[in-house]
Amino acid sequence: MVKVSIVIPVYNRKNFLTVCIKSLLAQSFEDFEICLVDDGSTDGTGLLCDELAEKDTRIRVLHVQNGGAAYARQKGVELATGEWVVFVDSDDTMPADAFAAFCFKQRRKIRIL
Repeated sequence: MVKVSIVIPVYNRKNFLTVCIKSLLAQSFEDFEICLVDDGSTDGTGLLCDELAEKDTRIRVLHVQNGGAAYARQKGVELATGEWVVFVDSDDTMPADAFAAFCFKQRRKIRIL
């Protein structure tokens, strides 16, 4: 089981998604998976999701009929295998230490050594 599952609902974000994924793949903490949920995109985003998944085994893709962001997040949680689930929007970027800092804070919060 991976430590962190990053769930990203995606709908018609072809022009933003690659930058988002690059920032996530550059994380210093590497025990994560990316769950892309293509919410019925019509602009080629679904194909881009598949292409990104072919390049990195940490990326998983689920294609669903358009049901909205909440529905896509729910499906992403069902796809996720991580101990923690984090939601990221498809046009977000993260600093390279974002998930390392998150995991460190959680460890201190629940006192795991």
